[in-house]
Amino acid sequence: MGKKVFILHPHSVIKNEMLDLLISAGFEAYILHDHKRALKLLAKFPDSIMFINIDEGMSEKEWEAYIRGIQESPDTKLSQLGIFSYNTDQALMQKYLMDMNVPCGYIQLKLGIKESTKIVLGVLEANEARGKRKFIRAFCEEDHNATVNVKGASGFYRGAILDISAAGIAAKFEKFDDLPVNSKVREMQLKLRGSLVLTDAIVMGKREKEHIWIFLFDVPRMDPDHKVIIHRFIKNNLQHYMDNLKV
Repeated sequence: MGKKVFILHPHSVIKNEMLDLLISAGFEAYILHDHKRALKLLAKFPDSIMFINIDEGMSEKEWEAYIRGIQESPDTKLSQLGIFSYNTDQALMQKYLMDMNVPCGYIQLKLGIKESTKIVLGVLEANEARGKRKFIRAFCEEDHNATVNVKGASGFYRGAILDISAAGIAAKFEKFDDLPVNSKVREMQLKLRGSLVLTDAIVMGKREKEHIWIFLFDVPRMDPDHKVIIHRFIKNNLQHYMDNLKV
């Protein structure tokens, strides 16, 4: 398992662009808007990484006290923190980087979203935040708006997607033709909350009991726009989970 990455009080450009890029790069990233709830989440998920936008939410002095509190509390001291800000004051940067030893850096958003994202990705790679997994998987067994249509020898079959990553899905069907492992399915249709994705896929096998099948997408040939739809579905699914998690 990798580390959870939280972004507290993000600017809109981070929420709309950077998070998409972090998810597509395989990092489990979430947006937070409540600094008090953020403390509970850091305690629940030790060793998480959190980037804090100190331009919003509280005064600079209040943010300093908040961050020191995280660093000193037994419940949250394993968390790794980073700073987001448009403020380029060298004394402020010195305080967070040198005096407070914030390990994930002081990222100047004035550099632009591309450069800021590049820095964040470097920090996450250095901290092995992805873990050993290659792809983030979203679990959507209870999401009735995540379905798949597959053409078999006897016609089309509709299934419920149980989980999805950028690489493939597991889906449950009421009935389904037995397909050989490594056989190819043409133009599989994924319906993800109103968005349609068409992709070829490879049959990886069937789970014992019930009609649960595993498919790998033909990623190299997938439409880039469809890849974005999948990544955003995963992002929204993860965010929904975190927003509704009781802490």
